[in-house]
Amino acid sequence: MSDPAAKPAPKHDHPILGMVHRPKLAVATEYGNAASFWVEYPAGLIDLTRTTHLPNGALQDGDVVQDHVARDVPVPPLQTRTQLDVPVNGDRVVRIAKKRSAIVIIDMQNFFLHPDLRDHPTGLACVIPLMNLVPALRAQGIKILWVNWGLTEHELTTIPPSLVRGFMKSGRGGFGAQLPGDFGRLLMRGEFNSELYGPLQGLYEEGRREGTDVWIHKNRMSGLWGPQTALDLYLQEQGITTLFFAGVNADQASQCVLGTLVDAYFRGYDCIVVEDCVATTSPAGALENVLYNAGGSYGFVTDSSRIIDAAT
Repeated sequence: MSDPAAKPAPKHDHPILGMVHRPKLAVATEYGNAASFWVEYPAGLIDLTRTTHLPNGALQDGDVVQDHVARDVPVPPLQTRTQLDVPVNGDRVVRIAKKRSAIVIIDMQNFFLHPDLRDHPTGLACVIPLMNLVPALRAQGIKILWVNWGLTEHELTTIPPSLVRGFMKSGRGGFGAQLPGDFGRLLMRGEFNSELYGPLQGLYEEGRREGTDVWIHKNRMSGLWGPQTALDLYLQEQGITTLFFAGVNADQASQCVLGTLVDAYFRGYDCIVVEDCVATTSPAGALENVLYNAGGSYGFVTDSSRIIDAAT
């Protein structure tokens, strides 16, 4: 009996989730539209800067892809003052525009990380990589966005029942409830449990004074849910198109990192997950699924070391 796993994929089965395993292209290829486009080169570079079309010019109305014989399309030289080349999984390098890029760091707050409130060793393991990565990105002019829960009294009246229930234990507690000690009310603005964990709060304060870091409140799992959020408005006002993602918790569509990542992907942002700066409390396999889809469908996966090496 033949092995079913050895059968070729049906001819109609488009490998949309196989980008991390795709061989390099034989021809330079442009994806998107006239205003928002990527160009992928046979050498493995994927240019996300939206600055250089293929020699054929911009994509015509109705076209979403065009290619060009590789020998006729030299890779544009890196403009080191305004661009950065970052290695990613899948033997690729992505080229980003520094001024149009930001890292979105989600929910690295005391409520999710402080040992007096929960046991989250993988989340705590993200702290040192972020402490190293953030200064390197600042030096390149890349914005640092700390996107966190921070509810107002009015927002407590607007949260849907499913979300309220999800943050309660045995029918008790939940948003706005008083936490032990000096932690304050659960995920309310200005409370200690809503501050960034440990040295990250100081890291943010340093960046706020320098004008490189921005704190953005959210009131749902995703920082980009609905017609427009504070995060989406900021990104549009700043002309940001490329987003690095870090923070907790990263798995499932209902968790905050993946929720924001997926919504960013739906809105057309370039998405790059920083693998050693994301974590979750869910069982084994949950984060692996996120990283597989992040690198295969939503965008790309890299790590803090590769970004720092590229930036220094």
